[in-house]
Amino acid sequence: MTTHRGKALSWEIKDEVLELALHHAPCNEIGTRMLGELEGFAAALETAASAGVGAVIVYSRQAPGFSAGADLRELYAGALPLAPVARAAGVRDFLERIHRVLNILDASPMTTIAAVHGVTFGGGFELALACDLIIADKTTRFCFPELRLGLVPGFGGIPRLKRDLGNGLVRDLLLTGRSINASKALASGLVSQAVGEGQSLRVARATAAQVGKFDRAASAAAKRFLKPIPCEELRREIELFCELFARPAVMEGLRKFVESTAAHPYLP
Repeated sequence: MTTHRGKALSWEIKDEVLELALHHAPCNEIGTRMLGELEGFAAALETAASAGVGAVIVYSRQAPGFSAGADLRELYAGALPLAPVARAAGVRDFLERIHRVLNILDASPMTTIAAVHGVTFGGGFELALACDLIIADKTTRFCFPELRLGLVPGFGGIPRLKRDLGNGLVRDLLLTGRSINASKALASGLVSQAVGEGQSLRVARATAAQVGKFDRAASAAAKRFLKPIPCEELRREIELFCELFARPAVMEGLRKFVESTAAHPYLP
């Protein structure tokens, strides 16, 4: 399938590049609808390389940013009527599904590029981390606010950050909940390019064109060598998240988030 138009996201193949556009209002929160469509994209991704695609670009059409992360309102509403054990079982199924999607993206033989802007928080940050390259415009803010809910990142963020960055920055992001901008992200090695406002998609397309000049088998081999999938740590992250999610403190944190009247309640 060369094109797809969904309610939460769309994709198309042009010039041997597969572009995935996120457009789920207000800020591409990842709930059941988004996850279902991401699973469809993952299936298309696995066949795209055989169709001559050499690169993948993931970007957002929503003005506030790339993605605010998991749909916490949906998570709270679904978990509220359940006993703690049932809550953990439900969240485990969701996590295992999103991990399968992001592992497919992470391991794709194609070069994958996240073109980000604005809010790139939580699960949205984790989606970007599954890509090979992150190109961030100057409005981008990266953040893991999960600890304010009594949780840790659950979409693979901890293992992928540990794989890609020094532990000092990893611990700062996780334990303080602070956000960092594109300039600091570039200096730390988190992003490959920091660009002007509104320029991340244009630069990502130019980067994809550059990638297309090289032998694809060699590129895929280099990626496998440079970017091992931390499978065991990813499994352990799911276990830790589910263990924490069963606690009453998490439901209280989610309740406060849902009832907040702040313009950006996901900000720490």
